[in-house]
Amino acid sequence: MKRIASFCINHDTLTEGMYTSRVDGDVVTYDIRMVKPNHGVYLDPPAAHTFEHLFATYVRNTKYSDEVVYVGPMGCRTGFYFLVRDTMGQDTAIQLVKETMQFVCEFEGIIPGSAKEECGNYLSHDLEGAKRIAEKMRTVLKDWTPEQLTYPE
Repeated sequence: MKRIASFCINHDTLTEGMYTSRVDGDVVTYDIRMVKPNHGVYLDPPAAHTFEHLFATYVRNTKYSDEVVYVGPMGCRTGFYFLVRDTMGQDTAIQLVKETMQFVCEFEGIIPGSAKEECGNYLSHDLEGAKRIAEKMRTVLKDWTPEQLTYPE
């Protein structure tokens, strides 16, 4: 079987940040890496679950909503994938992710989509944990530029 592209990235040199994972036609996949792989610290499932709800809700309620394809967690629990149309420029994608981190940090209230009727694991949420994830990434991405979207060697 052909090795998929994300398995070809050296996870020993990968650090927290935002990277262009792949481009498939008109869809760009960004790798939002939130913890250093294989270092024993991973995203806590309830916190990551809440982060996912907030991230998806925020980006789908901006003026870029038609360009957002998907937001979802990585199975390895080290980050999230953010898929957008290629009409969204790199600067815009970075800025939107930064704004999302700010939104999560400041969020108060009922987590969108967290009612039993709306969510397949509605009891597994952690707003304070999601805020910690976002605060850490806000610091990491503070001065992030398109030049940094390339995976480290």
